[in-house]
Amino acid sequence: MKRRDFIRLVGTAAAWPLAARAQQMGPSPKIAKIGVLWHAGSADEEKVYLDVLTKAFSDLGYIEGKNVAFLHRFPAEQADRFRALARDLVDNKVDVIIATTQMGAIEVKQATSTIPTVFVIVPDPVGAGLVESLAHPGGNMTWLSIMFGGVPGKRLGLMKEAVPNLNRVALLIDPNDPISTSAITPYSNAANALGLVLRPVEVRAPDAIEQAFSAIAQDGFDAAFVTGSMLSNERARVGVSALASGMPTMSVIAEMVPYGMLMSYGQNVPDYLRKAVGYVDKILKGAKPADLPVEQPTRLKLVINLKAAKALGLTVPTSLIIAADEVIE
Repeated sequence: MKRRDFIRLVGTAAAWPLAARAQQMGPSPKIAKIGVLWHAGSADEEKVYLDVLTKAFSDLGYIEGKNVAFLHRFPAEQADRFRALARDLVDNKVDVIIATTQMGAIEVKQATSTIPTVFVIVPDPVGAGLVESLAHPGGNMTWLSIMFGGVPGKRLGLMKEAVPNLNRVALLIDPNDPISTSAITPYSNAANALGLVLRPVEVRAPDAIEQAFSAIAQDGFDAAFVTGSMLSNERARVGVSALASGMPTMSVIAEMVPYGMLMSYGQNVPDYLRKAVGYVDKILKGAKPADLPVEQPTRLKLVINLKAAKALGLTVPTSLIIAADEVIE
C-alpha cells in the first residue's frame, strides 16, 4: 500500500468514531432568544420582578445558556429609550418579546408586526391599539388586560375604612406615564360618588417626591394614592416620604407596601409575570399570539401594613385585617 493511501485510510478510520458520536448526539438544541423590555433603569431596580421571571422560566425547564438566552433591556421610564430598546430587540431577531408596561408594548408594536409579544400590565389593550379584541387578539400580541372597571371606587372605599374622617385625597401621578394620567378621570368620578374631594398632584421626577408629600401634608390632605411606573420604582423614597409627612398612602402595587405604604389593592404583578412566562412557553412551542385570548384578572390582592399604621397613629379595623391577603406586622 502506498504511503499516501495509508494515511488517507487511517484518517478516515479516525473520523468514524467522531461521526458516529455526532450522529448519536443529534443536532444541538436551539437556544430561544427572549427579549424583555422592562420599565426601570437597571437589573437591580427590577430585581424583585426579574427574579420572579427567571425562576418561572427555570421551573419550566429553561436554563440560560443551555436552551434560552435573555436580552434584558432597561429604559428607565424614558420614552425615547423605550423606542430605541424595542427596536434593538427587533434588530437582535429575538423569538419572543415580553413588554412589562403599556409604553413598552406600544413601542414594540411600532417596531414589529411579526415577533410574538407578551405584554404584562396594560389597562386597555384594545383601546391602546395592541389587539383587535380580548377574545381574538388577531396580531402578534397578547396576554393581560387590567381594566379599571370599579376598582378605583373599591380602593378609595378601603382607604375610607382605614382612615377616620377621610375627606381630601391627593392622587399622585407621573405626567409622563399614560397609565398614571389615565387614572385621573376614574378616580375623580369614584371620589365624587363617595363624597370625597380628590386632587391630582403631578410628580415629574424622583427628586420631586419628598416635596410633593410635604406639600399635600401642608395643604391639609387626609391621605394619598400613588400610581405610575416611576413612583412604583421609587417605592423606598415614596414610603419614607409618606411616613415623614404623616400621610396614609395607598398604592396599586403590593411590592410598595413594605416601604411605608399603609395598604395596596391591585394586581398581583409576580403572579402576572409567572403566567406571562407560561404564554411565552406556549408560543415557543408553536402557539400563535393571535389565537391566545387576552386574559383579565379575576382577583386582586389586598395588603395592609400594620407597622405603617402604628407609625401614623391609625388603628386598622379588624374587618379590613381579616379581608387582607397579606398583613405586614
